[in-house]
Amino acid sequence: MYLSMQLSYYPLTDDFKPPVKDVVKRLEASGLEVHANRMSTQVFGEFDAVMTALSELMKWSFETYGKAAFTANFLEGDRRPRD
Repeated sequence: MYLSMQLSYYPLTDDFKPPVKDVVKRLEASGLEVHANRMSTQVFGEFDAVMTALSELMKWSFETYGKAAFTANFLEGDRRPRD
C-alpha cells in the first residue's frame, strides 16, 4: 500500500533551524521521496517504509535534540504533486 504523509517538526528550542535541517536530511537519506518546503515536508512511499522511517526519525530526534512536537497527516495512496 502506498502512503502519502505531510510532516511538520517543531523542536522546542530557540535555535530550531539546525534540528529541522537534520530531520529533513535524515528523511531524504531514508530512500523515500521527500519534498520539503517552509511549512512542512511531504513524504511518499510504501506504508511500512514510511512508518519505519518516521518511527526511527522521531526516536533519533528525541535522543539527539530533546523535546519536540511532530504533527503528521496521512493519506492512503499516491498524492505526489503532478506537474
